[in-house]
Amino acid sequence: MQVNSDYFNGLIGASQTSTSQTAESNSTALTQEDFFSLLTQQLAYQDPFEPADNSEMVSQMTSFSTSEGINSMSAQLASLNEVMTSNQALQASTLVGQKVLLPSNEAYWDQSDAVDGVIVAGEGADNVKVRVEDGTGQLIREITLEGSKRGNVPFSWDGLKDNGEPAATGTYQFKVSALVDNQREDINALMFARVDSVTLSSVDTPTLVNLSGLGGVALSQVLEIGGRNTN
Repeated sequence: MQVNSDYFNGLIGASQTSTSQTAESNSTALTQEDFFSLLTQQLAYQDPFEPADNSEMVSQMTSFSTSEGINSMSAQLASLNEVMTSNQALQASTLVGQKVLLPSNEAYWDQSDAVDGVIVAGEGADNVKVRVEDGTGQLIREITLEGSKRGNVPFSWDGLKDNGEPAATGTYQFKVSALVDNQREDINALMFARVDSVTLSSVDTPTLVNLSGLGGVALSQVLEIGGRNTN
């Protein structure tokens, strides 16, 4: 379609000037109604010896509709993101005071509740031994689970050392080994921790659960919710 570009630009300028002077509307954006009004005027003032090309006219309308659709989709996605963020915040807030299972063999002992964990025994493991070590790597306690174990096996440490005295408050590592096919191998231990608070997500950081004695970890790392502490 051959259209006088100066005229077309003048129509846009006139439309924007009229809009800014009208008290009923504060928007200067080109709406769908404005677009079709301008298109109608283009057709009215077109050169009769070079009439509008149907394919080009359809292309213009399609481009505008696509732009409108993208803007609408962006607004809907932004709204959906707000809803999801609010829902995640509500779910995360219910974790405060709960014990959550994490993919870590570290746990914090505060001289109150027992420290709980899960041993990943897989297809089968015998004579499972759990070594409780302090921050320096010193052995504090060894716990033996007799018999054959399979799957995820819960265990607990009461916070006592081998001599029966309570261990000091702090972070401890739980290292597990077992007989697998008559060979002693290291196997994974997963530990529970208490959630003290929640830090909501932002543009650069995910939602964090702040764990007693351990700091913050991403909410996505929580494997299981184990209930509230009894203290």
